[in-house]
This record gives sequence, C-alpha cells and structure tokens, in this order.
Amino acid sequence: MNIRQIVNFLTISTGAIVIGLISMAIGKSAYSWLPPQAAAESVLIDDLFSFLVTLGAFIFLGVTSTLLYSITFHRAKSYDLNDGPHIEGNVTLEVVWTAIPIMLVLWIATYSYQVYEQMAIQGPNELLHLHNPMQMASAYAASPEEAPGENAEESVEKINVLAKQWAWVFHYPENNVTSTELHLPSDRRVRLILESEDVLHGFYIPAFRLKQDIIPGRAIDFEFTPIRNGKYSLTDSQYSGTYFATMQANVIVEDSTNYHEWLDKAATHIPTPAPNQAASEYAQAASRNLKTGWETVKPAAPPLVNFPG
Repeated sequence: MNIRQIVNFLTISTGAIVIGLISMAIGKSAYSWLPPQAAAESVLIDDLFSFLVTLGAFIFLGVTSTLLYSITFHRAKSYDLNDGPHIEGNVTLEVVWTAIPIMLVLWIATYSYQVYEQMAIQGPNELLHLHNPMQMASAYAASPEEAPGENAEESVEKINVLAKQWAWVFHYPENNVTSTELHLPSDRRVRLILESEDVLHGFYIPAFRLKQDIIPGRAIDFEFTPIRNGKYSLTDSQYSGTYFATMQANVIVEDSTNYHEWLDKAATHIPTPAPNQAASEYAQAASRNLKTGWETVKPAAPPLVNFPG
C-alpha cells in the first residue's frame, strides 16, 4: 500500500466517523421534533423515528460529501474537453453497492417489525393490545401474590368511544358518565372500545403516537397506557365529510385520584346537550339560506352528556 492509498484510506475513515457522529447527533435531536411522549407506546415509536432519521442523515451526508469531494479535488481542468478514462465494470463494486441497500432495507424492516410486534398491532379486525414491556408492570401494579392474568383485567380502565358526524362521545360504563372530553388515568392501562355511528373515522392523538381507523358496524378494542399528565388533542385522521375539521376533542391525562374525583363529580350532573361546532356552523349556513352548490350531510344532534368539556 503506497502513501496515496494510505492517505485515501485515512481520509475516508475519518470522514465516515465524522459523518457518523453528526448523524447520531441529528438522530438524537429528532426526539425534540415531536410532541411530548404522553403514552408508553410513544417511546417505541420515537426510538424507531430517531433510528430512521440517523440512518437517513448518514446516507444523505455520505452521498453529499462524496459529491463535494469529487467536485473539489477531481474536477477537470479549465478548457479540458477530453473524455474521462475508460473504466470497465467492477464486479466487486457492483456487488457491494447492491448488497448494502438490501441489508439496510432488511435492517429497517426487521426493526420496524419488532416495534410493531411489541405493540401487537393486529389490524382493525382484531383486538389491539398495545404495550410497552417497560411500562406494563407499573400500568398493572399487580402484587407478587396475584396472578398476572387475574389483576390485569381488573386494572384496565374501560371507556366506550363513539365517533359520528361530527363529534366524539365518551362513555364511562362503571360510573355511567358521558362526556365529549376524554379523561384518562395516568400510569394505568386503558381500553377503548371504538365504534362508528356512520362512516369511517380515525382516532388519532399525536402525543400518544397512536392512530386507529374506526370502521362502521365493528367494535375495536384499543389499549394503551398514558404516562404523562396534561392536556392533549384528539382529532379525526380520516376525511369524514364537510365538517370533519371540527371533529376534535380534548384529552385530559391526570393522576388516578383526580380522575376518579372527576368521574364522581360528573356523575352528579344531569345530562345536557353538548356544544357542537359542526351543528352550529350547519345551522348558521341553513339560516342564511347559503347555497354552496353541493349537498352536505346534516350533522348528528349534539350528544347528551354529563360533562361537555
């Protein structure tokens, strides 16, 4: 190996190390690009996202650096119109640049599959049991004497979720409380029974990194574990008609004590019609006799709830 080859090897090695360190820094910073991790499942998704950003940054910087290096040090001289050297195909090089992308794709696919396997996403036709192994113990809080299966079912908070044009309605069967604001206990397993009254809707809470389509005529069990107290936003991720943009709801994650205090207080309220933006906008348009040129679905009547939010 001559001096030139040694210099080239050291240059490539140093460049690869520098690019690797920069890519890892970019991947770490990707955590700050997303909303706060409000559910146990968001940790798995954010780790996967950071990995993809790191890998993408490494490839981008590597290709860009190679181009800049070639343009800077190996460009033709001024007014040099000669053809470049004739180079035959290199089998080794072709095998390498074919094998590396295949290995990267398999690596990404394997890691992604492992994440979804841990979350146990089975699709809308099955019960969804999303879990983070690190959070399951605290979510169930089972004592050593209790069998895991016995206490797990009892500790899951069950809430019925009804999606309709255009409102979210949440029913807490144990206290017979209905609300248009979703309240959840922190560090406790939650099971939502998702149903649609009319068309396809999408249950999506960005801070939880969870999204599930709600299919008419089918009840879908959807489990997760909130881990961060605060106020978050639930939106309809599917276009469900004219006023679908108004189909939003607040999600309140609070400690178990405050959660049960809210349930007890809401249970004492007499059910009244909840404010509904879609119904309000539709009524205003109808009163003005506004002609838009197309037909629209009349929003469902505002739901009767104990707590309007």
